[in-house]
Parts: sequence; structure tokens; C-alpha cells
Amino acid sequence: MDINAIVLTNGQLGQARAKTAHGLIRGTSRYKIIGVIDENSAGKDAGEVVDGQNRNIPVFASLNDAITQLPAIHYCLIGVATKGGILPSEIKSIVANVLQHGISVVNGLHEFLNDMPDMVQLAKENNVQLIDVRRPKPRHELHFWTGQIRTVTCPRVAVLGTDCNMGKRTTARFLTEACREAGWKAEMIYTGQTGWMQGGKYGFVFDSTPNDFVSGEVEHAIVSCFEQEKPDVMFIEGQSALRNPSGPCGSEFLLSGEARYVVLQHAPARKYFDDNEVLSSPIPPVSSEIELIQKFYGATVLAVTLNTQGLTPEQSRSYQQQYADELGLPVILPLEDGVSQIVKLLENIIKR
Repeated sequence: MDINAIVLTNGQLGQARAKTAHGLIRGTSRYKIIGVIDENSAGKDAGEVVDGQNRNIPVFASLNDAITQLPAIHYCLIGVATKGGILPSEIKSIVANVLQHGISVVNGLHEFLNDMPDMVQLAKENNVQLIDVRRPKPRHELHFWTGQIRTVTCPRVAVLGTDCNMGKRTTARFLTEACREAGWKAEMIYTGQTGWMQGGKYGFVFDSTPNDFVSGEVEHAIVSCFEQEKPDVMFIEGQSALRNPSGPCGSEFLLSGEARYVVLQHAPARKYFDDNEVLSSPIPPVSSEIELIQKFYGATVLAVTLNTQGLTPEQSRSYQQQYADELGLPVILPLEDGVSQIVKLLENIIKR
């Protein structure tokens, strides 16, 4: 049976802050997305707002509009990322209304609905669920690194980025789907709340895992996937960036997960980490990031993928050619052109 869900974006559907919503609109096997609530994009198709592709997902100005025009709604998914992961008061009021209508809520923020007595009471009164995806696992469910990763024989490709919010999860998902279409058994290791919402079977939420257990959780997800699925190839969703001072990570996938191959995502229009010129530092050149990955971490960068947000089509193609000439690597625009070129590069690696 389809599990019908709507996505709440609080007027931010067309912005990068709604990246969870964007991922869900592009595809999820856990829920059937039947609508989006966003007053600024009401009347449009959600897919057209996100990337110009009609996906038959209507956008409504309010919860009441969605309820009166849609079939039964089982879940409402909070589709935005907020500063500090705090639940804004305006979203909280909509969530309360959602619960009163007998709809369960899935929350990917750092502030948990199950810690709010009023929300817990509303959920209880209306016999619905509050699911806090980022709530840390209990200690007995966490894993230390053991070295079992060395029993995994299939190639692992880490999709890393030169900054956070680059589209790494989307590219990893595209690669997984494209490999499957090419006849390979491919699996994706999710590392964020959106990956779980999209139906990810193997993975964990990186930024809600105590630091002592991150390496072990990386290993456990990969080993579990390998033992149970016997895939030809795995793609690991990266987080933040190796040199982002506000959240340096990525080395865990290369070291603890022994990913020997990398697809590196970059946004040419972004010049500073976290897109913040005041508080952050300039993003280093792509060439130096590749040198760091290959020379010091011992992994091979297969290709560079570009996030073209903020660029015209002409600028995007210009950067594509510029980086290809400079780096001597394939440079791909995943949203515009797909990722089949990278799949071809992987064929010999998978066969080995």
C-alpha cells in the first residue's frame, strides 16, 4: 500500500535550504509524495520549482488546501534545514495543525518533536506518530570500528564535495540508479536524514552520531550492505567537506570505509565555505582538493560533478570546459546531463 506524504517547506521550496524537500520530490521509495505546502510556490508543480521537471506533485498554499484537494495523507515530512536545526515557531504551529488532522510527522531537524510535551500530547490524542530522524541511536545500537571493512571486496565510491549543501546525496542517488539501469547491482550508503526519508536501507545519520562511533557506523553500514546484498558497487553519500571549518568530514569514508574511488562535487558560483564570506574562508581550488584526496588519502578521483546553482547555462558549460581542461578529468553536470559517463568509467573497476 502506498504511504501518502506531503512535504512542508515553509515558503522556501525554491531555496537551497529546502534540500530535504528537493530530494524527496526527486524520488523516495519510503513514501509517495502527493503534495507540498509552500505559500510562495502555490499553484505550481513541485518538480518544476526544484529543477524544471514536472512530477505531478502539486504545491498548496496551506495545509487546509492540501487536505481538501488530496486523498488520504498519512505523513507530513518537514522538508527544510534551519540554522542550528531549530524548529521555527511558524513551522511548529503548522505541525500542531497537522497532528490535529490525524497525520503523523517526520522531522529531520536537530530539535526533536518528542521532547516537546505539547506535541507529544497532540500525537497521543490523535493516535499518530512523531518520528525524529536525527535522534541519536541508543548506545547499545552503536558500533566501534573493528577492521571488518577489509572483508568487503566490492568497490566503494565516495561522493564528496568541496563544501556542504552541494548535492552530494542527489549525485550518489543518480549514480546508484544509473548503475542499476546499466545492469549492475548497486547500493547506496546514506549518511543523512534525507537519505533515510528517501528509503535508504543501509546507513546512519552522520551529524547525530557521537564522534567515537562515526567510524564504526560507517564500517557497519558498508559491511552490512555487502553481506546482505552482495552488490557490485557501493556509493557513499558524503557530508560537508574535508576542509570546511564549520564541519570538516569526509576522511571517515576514505579511511574507515576504505573508499578507494571518489566523485567530487563542486559549485563554481560558491566562493566561500557555507556560502558565508563574513564568517568563513575561501573554498580552495578544485585541483588542490583532488591533490589532497589522491596524494594524501590514496583514493582516485574518477570525475568532477558540478552544481550549477547560480549560473546561467552558458556559464555552466564554460566552467565545465575550464575544469576539464585544467584537471584532465571528466566534468559532469548531473542534473542537466545525467551520470552515464561516470557509469562507463566504473565498468572496468566493477569487473575487476
